[in-house]
Amino acid sequence: MKQAIIIGASSGIGYELAVQLAGLGYQLGLMARREERLIELSDRLPGQHFVQVTDLINADVARTQLADLIKQMGDVELIVVNSGVGSSEKKLDWTVESQMIDVNVRGFTAMSMDAMNHFTQRGGGHLVGVSSMAAHFSGGLSLTYNATKAFVSNYLNGMRSRASRSGLPITITTIEPGFIDTPMLESKPMGTVSVEKAVAQIVQAIKGKKDHAYITRRWTIIAGLFYILPNWLIRKFV
Repeated sequence: MKQAIIIGASSGIGYELAVQLAGLGYQLGLMARREERLIELSDRLPGQHFVQVTDLINADVARTQLADLIKQMGDVELIVVNSGVGSSEKKLDWTVESQMIDVNVRGFTAMSMDAMNHFTQRGGGHLVGVSSMAAHFSGGLSLTYNATKAFVSNYLNGMRSRASRSGLPITITTIEPGFIDTPMLESKPMGTVSVEKAVAQIVQAIKGKKDHAYITRRWTIIAGLFYILPNWLIRKFV
């Protein structure tokens, strides 16, 4: 039986990813802050799964919990690091900013690093990191969030080089979603797609062992525009 861990499984992309991977026969380890949501999800899925409450704001504790979960499950071949927090920063508040940095940077790095070490010891595996289209531009309304996602995409690119140097069959997939209809999206701009459609494309990227995927694919063109359009024009919208 294929085994996978989803970090950040209690809502949005992580929740729907659990539904679709379980439908493909995966046994899952479900990690997130909200225990009641994880239990509800586990009960909904076919088969037997593992639940581990964790909060990436405390990276050291989360590392221990991830290691324990891997040990319990036995042979985890896929780890998805999906946890992330965001905020529209109308007022710059250090409590909010530091939480984003702790979860999106420190927590993400801790989980990705330990996943990579696990796959190196195992002799292969697949790490999937969920970044954002926000990684490609800076924005005055969400400057810390965008910066943390730029870190995530850059880190995964470096991890991909490290995996290649190892000579082991380790795949690193960077997922960069655009507007997905999840609780994190505060409004529904034009181009917003359902979480089911978005996750179906993520699953295809996982199955195809892609290095990178824009979700949905239309964002490939938009990502290119961010590097062509002048900053003064981009700032009118972000």
